[in-house]
Amino acid sequence: MVTRTMHRVAASIISSLVVWIACCPPSAAQSYPTKPVRIVVPYAAGGITDIVARLLGQRLAERWGQQVIIDNRPGANAQLGTEVVLRAPPDGYTLLVSADTTFVMSPHLNPNLKYDPLVDFEPISGLGYSPQAIVVHPSVAAKTVGELIAHGKAHPGEVNYGTFGIGSSGHLNIELLRMMTGARFTPVHYRGAAPAIADLIGGHIQLMIVSVGLVAEMAQNGQLRLLAIGSDSRLPQFPDTPTLAEAGLKGFERGSWYGLVAPKGTPADILAQISRDTQAIFGDETFQRQSLARSYINSIAGEPAPFADMMRRESAKWKTVIDATGVKAE
Repeated sequence: MVTRTMHRVAASIISSLVVWIACCPPSAAQSYPTKPVRIVVPYAAGGITDIVARLLGQRLAERWGQQVIIDNRPGANAQLGTEVVLRAPPDGYTLLVSADTTFVMSPHLNPNLKYDPLVDFEPISGLGYSPQAIVVHPSVAAKTVGELIAHGKAHPGEVNYGTFGIGSSGHLNIELLRMMTGARFTPVHYRGAAPAIADLIGGHIQLMIVSVGLVAEMAQNGQLRLLAIGSDSRLPQFPDTPTLAEAGLKGFERGSWYGLVAPKGTPADILAQISRDTQAIFGDETFQRQSLARSYINSIAGEPAPFADMMRRESAKWKTVIDATGVKAE
């Protein structure tokens, strides 16, 4: 009798366990990640966005014990790569690292976008901020920002400048410079910062506004000339290069920021884990000193909610600028 009772109790417990396991969501039944994670970068390899993504991916792979693949999908001012993530399953295995252009500029440049960056993606964390610099080829006669502006007013359109896409920060910032000063330059659009810089070094274009980290080495060895840097104070690596404010462009402190998002509908517990791990990586002083500082990147990693708030504020700011400049995506 006792034996039959014990069998019934055991059978009841096993049955309950089977039901519990069947009803549990996958995230509760297994840890994340259990397979390789893909981070899509909607720009060409070699730019600051790509550098940020690779630094993050390497450290996440170490923490997770899983491969993290960086997938560069340049084109259409970051739209091609962004749409890849938009269509991906919302399971945490496809993520997007992109620059401010994708999140807060593109919607105001192209009314035909297939997505709303502030609605169709889940914010995870900001990543980094990098000051930009006005940089010219050594053949350009201007030695200061004032001389460059004077030349752009006296000879409108004569100087060609490179962008990393229509509506990119490298494009809009020079359009904003035109609004502020009346100096005019001719844009040449590229699929990323790296190919534009290559042409700047070769003298095929003469001017860019680009992240300091991408041109620091070329400026130090004389291949390019920095006219001014968009930071609050002079950088110790370039003590003789003025800030944009010192160069006469007060209020024109230019820089780009980068963030991490996932497809809409990604489970909250997975988003929280990725955010925690990202914050731990970017908050580490050794990582900041040995990895970020080398590329002139400052960490802005934080919780998803403040990152979402920042994106909304930046979106409103850039809408005003874009409406005033009249720039539109082709």
